[in-house]
Amino acid sequence: MTITEKRLRDRSGSLCEISGSDENLVVYTVAPKTEESVENCILITEKLKNQIENPETTHPEDWRGLNESMWSEHLPVQIVSWRMLARLKNHDLLEMMYLEEDALEWAKATGEGDDEEGKIIHKDSNGNILKDGDSVVLIKDLDVKGANFTAKRGAAVHNIKLVWDDANLIEGRVENQSIYILTQYVKKTK
Repeated sequence: MTITEKRLRDRSGSLCEISGSDENLVVYTVAPKTEESVENCILITEKLKNQIENPETTHPEDWRGLNESMWSEHLPVQIVSWRMLARLKNHDLLEMMYLEEDALEWAKATGEGDDEEGKIIHKDSNGNILKDGDSVVLIKDLDVKGANFTAKRGAAVHNIKLVWDDANLIEGRVENQSIYILTQYVKKTK
């Protein structure tokens, strides 16, 4: 158990900070934050985390706890609550929420709640939609700027992270180095 997970368990009483469940709890870092810390993370069930990361699997009945979690004193919990209320189009509860300007900016950073045409969509070289956590393969040798190596064609990049404000960039690890890769040079793997 990481220090962050221990602190989140202490903060939440070892319960999901959205649903109140105590089953299959995991640490979720609220995008676009990447550092795992109490200020950037929530404790959530694996089922809800998977629904956050895969919007097409969202089941509204699993999110009944939002009417309580939206009032949490912890900012990352508020951010996730806002995003899911926006996704579920629960405008009544959204209108009740108040977030400071910088918190609202964080909540909107992933495009949740935007009209579809305003949303940043990452696509690979074949037009397949990419998501955080996907695996891709490089389709071309890439000289890595600032490093002394070439990322070779065919290299697998697992657990990618989307660059939230640029549809043409993803982040991933190649040869144990974190690099930015243009989406036009990758192919999503199944």
